[in-house]
Amino acid sequence: MSGSVTRINVVLEGGEGSDPEELDSYTLALREHLLELDVEDVVLDRSGAAPEGAKPGEAIALGALAVTAAPFALRSVVLLLQAWIENRPVRRVSILVGEDSLEVEALSSADQRRLVEAFIARHTSPHPAAEPVSHTGLEGPVPDSGTVGQA
Repeated sequence: MSGSVTRINVVLEGGEGSDPEELDSYTLALREHLLELDVEDVVLDRSGAAPEGAKPGEAIALGALAVTAAPFALRSVVLLLQAWIENRPVRRVSILVGEDSLEVEALSSADQRRLVEAFIARHTSPHPAAEPVSHTGLEGPVPDSGTVGQA
């Protein structure tokens, strides 16, 4: 892989009743699926703090992966994560690129799909500032209030 690379941090949040071994197993399985994509590497993330209640010496945050990939691979990573959690007892996946984060939940809504698309666009567009996104998460121009609703 050549050119610039992006670090994508992925954190799985287990569902109610999940235990650390189960979350670890899902994390390792997810890592294998991510490695099938056009990514440079996927490693257990050792940069975060160990979760509360972790045993001394546990340097890996449970459910945390670091994906190294070209920016164009972000879309496939996010879409894989979105599909992957549908049939797993994982409540939420947090995705972090730089300071920008996105939380994906198992049950997608139209609003969540728009947020996912806006997140991907911010990190894959050659000119991320060219397409502003409103605070509602909807893209595009805001209608002029003087013309809306007039017959």
